[in-house]
Amino acid sequence: RRIPPEGWAALARAADCQVEHWDSDEPIPDKELERGVAGAHGLLCLLTDRVDKRLLDAAGANLKVISTMSVGVDHLALDEIKKRGIRVGYTPDVLTDATAELAVSLLLTTCRRLPEAIEEVRNGGWTSWKPLWMCGYGLTQSTVGIIGLGRIGQAIARRLKPFGIQKFLYTGRQPRPQEAAEFQAEFVSTPKLAAESDFIIVACSLTPATKGLCNKDFFQQMKKTAVFVNISRGDVVNQDDLYQALAGGQIAAAGMDVTTPEPLPTNHPLLTLKNCVILPHIGSATYGTRNTMSLLAANNLLAGLRGEPMPS
Repeated sequence: RRIPPEGWAALARAADCQVEHWDSDEPIPDKELERGVAGAHGLLCLLTDRVDKRLLDAAGANLKVISTMSVGVDHLALDEIKKRGIRVGYTPDVLTDATAELAVSLLLTTCRRLPEAIEEVRNGGWTSWKPLWMCGYGLTQSTVGIIGLGRIGQAIARRLKPFGIQKFLYTGRQPRPQEAAEFQAEFVSTPKLAAESDFIIVACSLTPATKGLCNKDFFQQMKKTAVFVNISRGDVVNQDDLYQALAGGQIAAAGMDVTTPEPLPTNHPLLTLKNCVILPHIGSATYGTRNTMSLLAANNLLAGLRGEPMPS
């Protein structure tokens, strides 16, 4: 479908391929995708396009490269794709900074209650200065827990460090002493991270091990004053459990750039809560980043079609 101009220009310039294009900003319907991919040699897809066995069967034996304009690959049936010898390109690194900026923005927005404050100005709730009105939680001297100290997790820690964070904790598949050294971050168990952090940021990839990781038990272990932020994938969080934790005052607030499903239905219980800030998955949404992602996705596709090494 429509991708940012730099990527589209790279495809348009390529004389050795013919592009069939779903000319819309909305996702392509499954049936249209199955029809369009039949006989194709390459597929450029987005994270909303599920590439499973059925779609691969519909594509047939010609398909030799799949390029996704995303860093996440949980929408791709990788085992099935590997079995068929199809090469896969993705767009890591290029969205790290934009996503880390958004994570910090979302953390500050949530812990300082900015949406609530803006609403009070609009609805006449702002009367006089009051000592405890609209008080939130500050970052100075706090403990920040990061779930997943990969590229994005490290970029978030790097940006938070100047706020005067006292201590960084992290959890993941294994300790990363070299990466953690920059922040003197301590590798701990998930329950310990939940119990000791003032702010928790989820920045891990979605895997069978992380699906539903942040659930009732996790939220019960958190401090009542703690703020929870998720910029990874919606399925890492059990949203029913999160709702209960927020509504019952078990944790202070939550900020999410990702949900299940996406878009979140407008009647979802989480949207009734003042202490929950939800954004429409805009982590990488800067003009520069999206253009770079589209160009990398196009270059991955073209290199794969030409039998050359793919950039990513």
